[in-house]
Amino acid sequence: MKLVISIVQDVDADNLIEEITKADFRVTKMSSSGGFLKSGNTTLLIGVEDEGVDNVLAIIRNNCKEREITKVVQTMNIPGQAIIPTPITVKVGGATAFVLDVEEFKRY
Repeated sequence: MKLVISIVQDVDADNLIEEITKADFRVTKMSSSGGFLKSGNTTLLIGVEDEGVDNVLAIIRNNCKEREITKVVQTMNIPGQAIIPTPITVKVGGATAFVLDVEEFKRY
């Protein structure tokens, strides 16, 4: 058995969860946030038998697309200088997935 931990953007999470459950996998949703953009993410925990890992990863790949956004960041404050917000374009989205071995699994 494996545990797939997938971190996705909030905007992709609902459709992804729907597709995962339609494929008869169980999923647990946890809210999380990214460190760089401080934006909302969703972390999904998906328990799956070894032979289902490729199917789960394909569902994640097909439902989490990369996109570009413009984010306004504050430049460093230099004494005596005005703080000027600077817009930057960054790529967001897609997914990060970790596949871990599960030593033991119990359902009560």
